[in-house]
Amino acid sequence: MIVTRPFPTARLDHLDPFLLLDRMGPVTHGPGEAKGAPDHPHRGFETVTYILDGAIEHEDSQGNHGSIGPGDVQWMTAGSGVIHSEMPAEGIRRDGGRLHGFQLWVNLPSRDKMMKPRYQELHAAEIPTATSADGKVTVTVIAGESLGTRATIDTRTPIMYLHVRLAAGARFTQAIPETYNAFAFIVSGQAAFGDRLARENDMIIFDRDGDEVAMTTENGAELLLIGGVPLSEPVARYGPFVMNTVGEIRQAMIDYQSGHFGEIG
Repeated sequence: MIVTRPFPTARLDHLDPFLLLDRMGPVTHGPGEAKGAPDHPHRGFETVTYILDGAIEHEDSQGNHGSIGPGDVQWMTAGSGVIHSEMPAEGIRRDGGRLHGFQLWVNLPSRDKMMKPRYQELHAAEIPTATSADGKVTVTVIAGESLGTRATIDTRTPIMYLHVRLAAGARFTQAIPETYNAFAFIVSGQAAFGDRLARENDMIIFDRDGDEVAMTTENGAELLLIGGVPLSEPVARYGPFVMNTVGEIRQAMIDYQSGHFGEIG
């Protein structure tokens, strides 16, 4: 799997409340080539998986299982801990095929880190889409609000997650609360944010001194616009565990090794 990771990096550990963004693909696998992430633990944060092409099958130690395909979103709140498996769909593993998607890690506030795990799985038809009056801007509203359309997903802290598609010559302004940390990731094409021009796989972090972001494009662009209220809490992380203290990380490892997260199947 080809993975592009704009953060974390040596220069940007995280962008509170976001811990990681991975772009998976786009890649076309041959028969038997596709690999995934078999049984692995999570505690203390959320994973948001958004599929553009292909399909991912998932199951966990809570007994949840299913598949998400093009346009679908899985918002998994690991909370106190789960064992989770994410694999390309069986047909892709066997016969090959195209895969493209994103996974965002969202930190949980300390009050929620040990909450009961939960899933929110939305298929493409259930995710609201908004279109500008001139028809040049289309926004898939995964979380938050855009163009008068509000998302249906529930988040533990205020979060905006928008998939913005701009036609050639489009201009778009999105309201962003001044309290948010926010960024854009360019999926394709190029877009200008004031005097900053961004191309595919570029990440633009916005200053927190305004309540909106404006963008234009000459030939069209596709981007993710993501923001959220920072938790402003200590972050202790070790692989798939994200807590507030090193002691809590040690306890997470003990709990996992002791089988408290359960098992799949």
